[in-house]
Amino acid sequence: MPPALRSWMMALKGIYVLAISISKSKAIRIGALGKLSFSKGFYAYVGSAQNSLEKRLERHLRKEAKRRFWHIDHLLADECVTIVNAFVKEAEKSEECITAQVLGEYGFPIDGFGCSDCGCRSHLSMFSDYNALEKACLKLGFKPFRLSCQ
Repeated sequence: MPPALRSWMMALKGIYVLAISISKSKAIRIGALGKLSFSKGFYAYVGSAQNSLEKRLERHLRKEAKRRFWHIDHLLADECVTIVNAFVKEAEKSEECITAQVLGEYGFPIDGFGCSDCGCRSHLSMFSDYNALEKACLKLGFKPFRLSCQ
């Protein structure tokens, strides 16, 4: 990562969207939600980072064993699930729920996912393809940030 971008990311507090690929349809245990069925395809997960966006994204990218605290931790631990990109935006935490709602209108929300601490329907939505997901994020003012998941 270029030093200027790294410095910006370390200081950035805001919201992010993880573009996630699930390589085959399957049921995955998601903490207290239990087993949920996921179809093969692309998903957008909306989260916030109120201390350091870079550290939050790094945490999500780690595949080694980590404490599974959030619903997204359970999903990302599955071998068929990969983060293919991230989109970032400097914004207040309150915009996290607005973004989740709008992305749910563009895609297909997974009821109850990622919203145990708010009143949202979901913070994870499935999209027909990656281009639809990316287009929705860009329309909402997010900046793409290519990630190395290896």
